[in-house]
Amino acid sequence: MALARSIRNIIKGVAFTAALVPMTATAVLAEEWPERPITFVVGFGVAGSADRTARGLASFIADELGQPIKVINKPGAGTQLAATYVLHQPDDGYTVFATSISPYLADTIIHGGAPYKLSDFAYVNSQWNDWDVMLVHKDRPYKTAAEFVEAIRKEPKKHSVSVVPNSSGHLHARLLAEAAGVPVENLNIVTYQSGGAARAAVAGGQVDATIISAEGSEAIREFVRPLAVYRDEPSKEWDAPPINEALKPLGISTPILDGSSRGLAVRASFKEKYPDRWNKLVEAYRKTLAKPEVQKFFKEGNIGADWLGPDKTTAMVMRNFELLQKYKDLGQ
Repeated sequence: MALARSIRNIIKGVAFTAALVPMTATAVLAEEWPERPITFVVGFGVAGSADRTARGLASFIADELGQPIKVINKPGAGTQLAATYVLHQPDDGYTVFATSISPYLADTIIHGGAPYKLSDFAYVNSQWNDWDVMLVHKDRPYKTAAEFVEAIRKEPKKHSVSVVPNSSGHLHARLLAEAAGVPVENLNIVTYQSGGAARAAVAGGQVDATIISAEGSEAIREFVRPLAVYRDEPSKEWDAPPINEALKPLGISTPILDGSSRGLAVRASFKEKYPDRWNKLVEAYRKTLAKPEVQKFFKEGNIGADWLGPDKTTAMVMRNFELLQKYKDLGQ
């Protein structure tokens, strides 16, 4: 009897130890991730707002994750090329979508025929949440947004506006044309694959105006004149009225979209398959932005450094999607 009990106890001990093995292995795996460099994928060209945000973040979050971060640029189709690339990489957390997330992803789905859904991504954080500003080259004669719209009405196809494809500025330009009763083809909407290039176009006088994210436009301030800010309230940074106040002399108004949202997203299946890795990435991002030296770096670079977290970021992405859906029949 004693021998039988001993054998049973040994069997139970072996079974208990065996049960612990996969749990321990999983825990070790989670603790060790990442074991090699991570790649940040930017959906726009070098030197634009999204690129500067991603490269700045990469240099700091690498310390929290314990691995270097490589940044690559895959511009084209308003982030669709970059998004598609990310979705075709293994969902192990080593490839991260680090770009302007909203409203670009939504617009690639609604207008670009993208094969993915918003739910194919899990949104970590929107760090830089901007609003748009309407700027004209300083040598152009227009002093107000109403004057510029009137000029577009009177001289079809003469005036040009630079935008980033599928951005909030792109939609705002189309909405402005609709509100003014101007066929969208009568306003030359010139697209550039990065915010830097779109700003350079108006600063250099290649186009008359731009509608683009405000904070990223500090570098061209001396070359432009602000006509309106896409906000409900005035801005301390740009001496121009809110867009709908600026349009009152014309008796028109236009919807205001949430501006560009720059941050991180990953494949949704990564969050589902590797919750420990997901939590580590989220926490690393939060801790990084909480550091005073990181806040100082981004402030000096005129780059936002907010922590919204996954829930608020996802809600914002969905809200922009609903507005884009509402106006999806506007000409591109």
